Amino acid sequence: MTGIEKKMNKICVLGLGYIGLPTAAMFATHGFDVFGVDINDDVISVLKNGEIHIDEPGLKTLVHGAINSGNLKIFSEPQESDVFIIAVPTPITDQKKADLDFVSSAARSIVPYLRKGNLVILESTSPPRTTVDLVQPILEESGLKGAADFFLAYSPERVLPGKILYELVHNPRVIGGVNPASAEKGKMLYQGFVEGEIILTDTTTAEMVKLMENTYRDINIAAANEFSRLAAKFSVNIWEAIEIANLHPRVNILKPGPGVGGHCISVDPWFFVEKAPHLSQLINQARITNDSQPEYVISQLIDDFDSLEGKTFTVLGITYKPNVDDVRESPALVIIKKIQDLGGIVKAFDPYLIREIPENSFLTDNLSDALLNSQGILLLVHHHQFLELKPENLSDKVLNKYIFDSRNVIDKKAWKAEGFVVRILGDGRDD
Repeated sequence: MTGIEKKMNKICVLGLGYIGLPTAAMFATHGFDVFGVDINDDVISVLKNGEIHIDEPGLKTLVHGAINSGNLKIFSEPQESDVFIIAVPTPITDQKKADLDFVSSAARSIVPYLRKGNLVILESTSPPRTTVDLVQPILEESGLKGAADFFLAYSPERVLPGKILYELVHNPRVIGGVNPASAEKGKMLYQGFVEGEIILTDTTTAEMVKLMENTYRDINIAAANEFSRLAAKFSVNIWEAIEIANLHPRVNILKPGPGVGGHCISVDPWFFVEKAPHLSQLINQARITNDSQPEYVISQLIDDFDSLEGKTFTVLGITYKPNVDDVRESPALVIIKKIQDLGGIVKAFDPYLIREIPENSFLTDNLSDALLNSQGILLLVHHHQFLELKPENLSDKVLNKYIFDSRNVIDKKAWKAEGFVVRILGDGRDD
């Protein structure tokens, strides 16, 4: 390491979730002394027992290597360090407001350990001005002053579940400082493993960039979802229409679906609405559209079944995106609850969620059990395992041959030839 890097050799990462744990392990495997901190006793226990609580390709090997090297140690409270990275959740309340309690608690837990010359980085996705209006005043309860006595920056994660380890290293990294020196200090730190471009700015710009990226996608998806409803009304296949429209060199319409999930796209736009509702009307409407998509799916089922009461539905996939185990803000869970509220029975199968199935859960540990007595199949997540489903292998396992494909992944003609009633989201054609 260079002399500058040695001054930041000890790193304390607060929050060992989908971002904190990979980040801590990445720094540790690049020679830093890392203290991983989490307030969840179960997380601490799992990690100390040699397991991990997150299903992410390559992560278990990386964490094992980091811990076995002695560079990554797990704690339930902060340790004295040169750098403190806050990577805790920022959930949204029922009122669609940012819940920053975890950020506040993490920042306050640092105060007794904060020393002159330390670097503090907030990675948690946050509303604009969180770093300067919330985190900095809390840290200054130590008697030290931000920018003058310690460095403070905001550097959002910009990774995709399923590709976290690759993208942590190769994606561009945005670092916003409360002053230029803080941004430069952050750059020196992340150069320890980041190979992508590192862009420096101020904290509030960095916070806004993160929200803009996910809000842009949310608005695009809302347009696709509205197009899917219009296509059904006008007897058009939206999937064909989007494919044709996207041939235009300046058009890139995303795909519709049963809703928007995950802790980013379905949450981040609300931070803009919360901070400036009169300036974010388009953003607000996009969120309303996407949040109402599960209700639209239910309306399609009611059109086909009249009533859902007493009927058993097989749900294929409940994670928020394919080929991961993440259920945060999953629209499939909303659809399941709505079916149950209307008196329906749900039996769900998700190949990424079969390790521990709670008693009396709607989850089953195999596809055959999920299909037993089924009067309708709902394909809500296009896990790669579901792309290979053959209608002839399922037709004798269900009571009623019906499938609703919200992702346009099945062969409509093959399923209809097997006697299934087929409804595909956004396909208004009766062929």
